[in-house]
Amino acid sequence: MAKYLVIVESPAKVKTIKKFLGANYEVDASNGHVRDLPKSQLGIDTQGDYEPKYITIRGKGDILAKLRKEVKKADVVYLATDPDREGEAISWHLMKALKLDEESEKKDKKVYRISFNEITKNAVKASLKTPRKLDMDLVDAQQTRRILDRMVGYSISPLLWEKVKRGLSAGRVQSVALRMICDREEEINAFIPEEYWNLEADLFQEGGKKPLTAKFHGSKEGKMVIHTKEELDEIMKALDQASYVVSEVKNGERVKKAPLPFTTSTLQQEASKALNFSTQKTMRLAQQLYEGVEVKGHGTVGLITYLRTDSTRVAEEADAAARTYIEANYGQAYVAQGEAAKKSGGKIQDAHEAIRPTDIILTPAKVKDSLQRDLFRLYQLIWKRFAASRMQSARYDTVSVKVEAGKEGAKKGEIYEFTLSASKLAFDGFMSVYVQDEEKEESNSLLGKLEKGMSLKLGKLKNSQHFTQPPAHYTEASLVKALEEQGIGRPSTYAPTITTIIARRYVAKENKNLYVTELGEVVNRIMKENFPSIVDLQFTANMEYLLDRVGDGTVEWKTVVRNFYPDLDEAVKKAKKELESVSIADEVSDEVCELCGRNMVIKYGPHGKFLACPGFPECKNTKPYFEKTGVPCPKCGKEVVIKKTKKGRRYYGCENNPECDFMSWQKPSKKVCPQCGSYMVEKGTKLLCGNEQCGYSEKMKKEADKE
Repeated sequence: MAKYLVIVESPAKVKTIKKFLGANYEVDASNGHVRDLPKSQLGIDTQGDYEPKYITIRGKGDILAKLRKEVKKADVVYLATDPDREGEAISWHLMKALKLDEESEKKDKKVYRISFNEITKNAVKASLKTPRKLDMDLVDAQQTRRILDRMVGYSISPLLWEKVKRGLSAGRVQSVALRMICDREEEINAFIPEEYWNLEADLFQEGGKKPLTAKFHGSKEGKMVIHTKEELDEIMKALDQASYVVSEVKNGERVKKAPLPFTTSTLQQEASKALNFSTQKTMRLAQQLYEGVEVKGHGTVGLITYLRTDSTRVAEEADAAARTYIEANYGQAYVAQGEAAKKSGGKIQDAHEAIRPTDIILTPAKVKDSLQRDLFRLYQLIWKRFAASRMQSARYDTVSVKVEAGKEGAKKGEIYEFTLSASKLAFDGFMSVYVQDEEKEESNSLLGKLEKGMSLKLGKLKNSQHFTQPPAHYTEASLVKALEEQGIGRPSTYAPTITTIIARRYVAKENKNLYVTELGEVVNRIMKENFPSIVDLQFTANMEYLLDRVGDGTVEWKTVVRNFYPDLDEAVKKAKKELESVSIADEVSDEVCELCGRNMVIKYGPHGKFLACPGFPECKNTKPYFEKTGVPCPKCGKEVVIKKTKKGRRYYGCENNPECDFMSWQKPSKKVCPQCGSYMVEKGTKLLCGNEQCGYSEKMKKEADKE
């Protein structure tokens, strides 16, 4: 009988797939890529026609030797790497490294490409029945991405290292992600908070003991925002002795649609929010669930479909199985009618399915004892989301009420409106399985008894001062969402991009938020000044579009590279000339070296600025560098300096630390709070009391800190 060899990427898949196939099948793994561009040089013929030079990756010699022995024994070879363009490229490299294309041409051996979206017996056996040739368009798309990334990294990084001498590096997608984080930081720093006031009225029905809380909406002329205390006082004065009458009651229904099944992006976002997983952790765990885990009573099972996808499509068989399961366990009323709405847009690659469980019958409860905690939590999230996507929408009964408040004979502009609203869950639908965020019912449960024309009695008016908030710092989840919306990167690139900018200390992660570090600011500034197109969002999104067109065969890969490299090369040459004329002298500080008496200089290392003795190598003294603020410490009188947390987030602390433990996230002011005597801090155009229990605030005078 014929002998068959199936080559997969990961050794973890070998055991899972082997049990599906007979004794005539040998299954072996390449352990990912086997060839790549050399590390010691660019590896691309920029003087000719941009042909790449590939070499065997160090350490892969033994793996290839073993595979060659297996290839000799086999009559048919199946390349079963992952079902995406990276996997297609690995299959192509295997063809070249194992000389399978030559074997195929001689007709000594049949070589096929197979792919499956899930590692199940049915999927693997079905792929063997539909073998195909390599898709060279997908190979070229991956190859083009690799070449462009190499060109950017190897052209710009040495320039930054040699000319700026600060150990910096750049990357095609990561530099854009860094710019987005820096731009957001600038928005936050430039944000000026605006004051506004909320006004609420506790109203009672006749004989009622529980108040209904109504929110101020505006006047009869339209919606109003109360900007100042003066405006509030004017409204409060007009409401003195006012009567409150129900002017409108509207009953309705609100529908909350079932969610779509997960894509790579939405899985990373939801796992970050719901489980507090980093994008890297989510992908690592999802890879394990895809490749196969030992489940009691079932052996090794691939629990989810392929994890790198931006499609929400679901196979008919899986859709039917899910609906059957839902009807049996929840009832016909819970089964979704028709197809779930699909994500639309030209950026979607619909070759894959959404991320879903391979078998809806393997519920979280059935596999819980077989999975370690975090694997279980991620599987449960994926299972619930998929089940919910095949279920009916949730429905709420809603009621909204308008209340007019004014004195008898008041003008139109002096009659104010308050609103009340309430909702009650009428049918839980998909929410019986999956709830993304807490759905809280309104506290005004008695609204159903209100009728138009009914008079209400005022209990009390409540007001509170607020300030508009700046845009939120990016989290890993919101950055992934923003990258996807901008068309930058692809499902496989989100996690490594974020991991890289954190690992290089361009960005610090603290309490889920991403903060740009001093090092990140320097890199971003240099990139914007010298390579504006590389960090331009639209340029990068257009490049992603072209890579997709290479993948579908409508654009030739060398056309993309030919149009890209000359402009990059010109920009690098120009930057070299400009940086050559820049004198990068060390900045002298007023800090005296306690070992030799010289004035220390400011240097720049991987973690940011530090002080070093200019007498190096005779004197090797170094110490942390802290930027001074000129503000005395509120606790001990020494100077407040700008410091960084271990992860790079900026804060204000005393230079006399650890003897003095003063710290503040906002910049302290020289001014003392007139209300409680504590220190004040700067926030936008306001000075706020550093003692949160005091709550005193005032507008900042331009000359406030020039005393």
